[in-house]
Amino acid sequence: MALDPLFGLHSAALAVQKQRMDVLAGNIANSDTPNFKARDIDFAATLRAQLGGGAQGNEALLKTQSTHLDAQSGADSLAGLVWRVPVQGSVDGNTVDTQIEQSRFADAALHYQASLNFIDGRVKGMLTAITGQ
Repeated sequence: MALDPLFGLHSAALAVQKQRMDVLAGNIANSDTPNFKARDIDFAATLRAQLGGGAQGNEALLKTQSTHLDAQSGADSLAGLVWRVPVQGSVDGNTVDTQIEQSRFADAALHYQASLNFIDGRVKGMLTAITGQ
């Protein structure tokens, strides 16, 4: 029995939020690195790519020559990786604003926890149905 239909898009959302938190943590870790450019993940685009849709949600990449690389898919895909536009430039070329990064990390962690709570509720419901209580 496949569990993906039971959890809906929440299992994919967990993977994308984890990926986004990794990128944001990297930004925070490099906040003092000269010329480091802050990055983020477009959650909607990455989730759409992971669920099998293209840029608009229903397009697939066409491989017209054997030398073309295969499209990345799954949680390791960085389809939605974008460079952050700095709010205020710095002398050393670093575009990381630590307060903004921490705020976005907390937001991503909140969404991650919400998806975990949804999945936990589904699992508890399944256990109740199995045990008959």
